[in-house]
Formats: sequence, C-alpha cells, structure tokens
Amino acid sequence: MANRDEALQRIQDGRSWEDFCDSLKAAGAVVLAETTPQDPFERAEGYRYLTRLTRAALETFVEASDSSAPEFQRTTGETVKMGMDSPDNVYLNAPVNGGFRYRISGSRGTVHYLGFGTQSGNYGSTGSLDTTGYLEAGDMVIEDDGSFEIVVSSERPDDAPNWLPMAPETRMVQIRQTRLDHARERIAEVRIRRIDAPNQPRPLDPARFDRMLQGAAGFVSGCANLFNDWSASFRAHTNELPRFPHEKAFAAGGDPNIAYYHSHWKLAPDEALVVELAPPECDFWNFQLANHWLESLDYRYHKIHVNKHTAVYREDGTVQIVVAHEDPGHENWLDPCGHGEGTMCARWIRAKEHPDPQARVVKLAELRG
Repeated sequence: MANRDEALQRIQDGRSWEDFCDSLKAAGAVVLAETTPQDPFERAEGYRYLTRLTRAALETFVEASDSSAPEFQRTTGETVKMGMDSPDNVYLNAPVNGGFRYRISGSRGTVHYLGFGTQSGNYGSTGSLDTTGYLEAGDMVIEDDGSFEIVVSSERPDDAPNWLPMAPETRMVQIRQTRLDHARERIAEVRIRRIDAPNQPRPLDPARFDRMLQGAAGFVSGCANLFNDWSASFRAHTNELPRFPHEKAFAAGGDPNIAYYHSHWKLAPDEALVVELAPPECDFWNFQLANHWLESLDYRYHKIHVNKHTAVYREDGTVQIVVAHEDPGHENWLDPCGHGEGTMCARWIRAKEHPDPQARVVKLAELRG
C-alpha cells in the first residue's frame, strides 16, 4: 500500500486510474482459466460476472465506504450475485470501523430469519470475510411494536439491550433477512448511525481515493478467483451433495447457524438430476441452482430453488427435487435456465441433525413414464 505522499502522486499523475483499469483487465484471465467452462455462453456469463463484481466493488469501496457516516446498501441482489447467494435472502451491508461506536435501529418486520454480523477482511485483501460478531433477532430484545436498537461496538456497553460485537479489525456490518414466503413476509427496516462522534461523511481525500480504487480492483479479482477455485473443487463430486466444511464457509462470511452442502452438477439434454432430501428439524432449509461462478440463477423469472415453505413434501416428510432441461411434470422441478452444468447448494439453519442429501442422474424419459 502506497504511503500518503506516493498516493497523492499516483492521483496527480494518473497512475491510480491506470492501475485500476489494468487490474480489471487482468482479472479477466480467470474467465479463460482451464477450470472454467469453455463454451461461448459460459464465457459470456463469466465476463458479465466481472461487470457485476465491478459494480458491487465501486459501490462498496468508493461510493458507500465512509465508516464515519455509514448507510446500508444492497450490493448483492437480483443482478449482482456472489458466493452462492440465496434467492430467499435480502443482503444488506454497511461500512464500519472497529474503533468507532454505532447504533442500528429499525423495525423487525415479519421476515422469517433476521441476523446481524460484523466482519473483517474482504475477498480482495485477505481472501476471506471473517465474522467478528453475530446477533440474531431470536436473541434480541424487541419492543411490542417491532422496534429495536442495537449498539455495535468493540466493548460491551452497560446499558444497551442488544449488542453486536466488533473487533478492532472489523470493517463491515452485514444483515441477512431470510424469507420463507416472499409474497407475505415484510422485511425489516434498518438504519445505522455513528454515535461516538458526528455522523458526517469525511471530505474526499485524494490519498484515500487511491486506496479505494485499489480496494475495488482487488475485490473483483479476489472474489472471482476465490469462487472459481471453489467451483472447480466441487467437480470432484459432480452430481453428489457432500457437506461443505463449516470452517471454510464461516471464513467466507457464511452464517454460523447454517450447514451447507455445495457441489457441481452436469446434465445431458436427455438427463435429469434427482435430489432426495430428508430435511431435519430446523428453522429453515432450501435447495438452489447456480452457475459456475456461484451466482444464483435468475429466480425473478425461473423456478431455480425450493425452500421449507414452497416445496411439495411426500407423506413421510421427505422431498424429491428434479433438475432437468424440460419440465417432466414434477411438482419440485427446477429449471437450469439453459445451463448444461453449474453449481448447487442445500442449506439448513439451526439443525441438530445433518442427513446428507442424496442425488442421482436418470434419463428424463424415466420420469415422464
């Protein structure tokens, strides 16, 4: 990282911008890697992924990066996706500094699951997103009208009903709002303010802007390479669903209450993947499809996932899911949206047991018969 004088000179002579552009160009090498799908459709999707990461990086590291006056942003959603984003989640994040104190306030809403986490690092600088504190709504003091307040700080306050811990290295607050019934549930309303000093943004500092650009470019490359490596490793158990290491998910910012089952799937036009789930007693579960880059497929227009509420169960409480290029008339059919291969994930929240999902490939004609 450049010192202040060097950073100012880099802004003055244009190297900050040149390096930012060069870094984005170099990030494209991951799309051409041997571990990525090779056809034009998948290549185009890879480059689109980089444009989406660039949008998220500029929002996170430039526009909404001031921890002196943070605001919650939805940088992961319908058209910016990363890390096997869940179609059932609304993700919000805000910049913070572990040495400051903040208050999160708002209204609980009726969303099924609401969790707050503080995190350090990022996919560009450290290759991880380490959780430094976690608090979920079920453990919070919430008023009868649904309102709540949370103090966010490194030291526990004496008089706060709810406390979200930070560490000195904390740099972000992330909120996960998980829905069972999207049409009926009302997501929480949340605000964040700094409370140990005026909640005012700092004037633009040229030296800091140099770091912003470097951080944004590093995030694009780091995120793309990290999840490309994950996806490539899933090929060792194609069309199976083994348990994903909890420590690895947690280091990437995963919810500590969730058990994940990540894998790779691949189907010929006349094949179907049949997934058998015996969901344990848990607060929530879902199963979803994603592309090579661990981007959820387009759930706005296609059925690419089922959850605890939307799935059709068999009499014994188990669930059968079918992934196929054509709908065989199955109640839990999922649409791969033109992909011949991709990634998939099953997850449960707060489960005491973890039965492995079972998967097998069959001819599509067998399901129609």
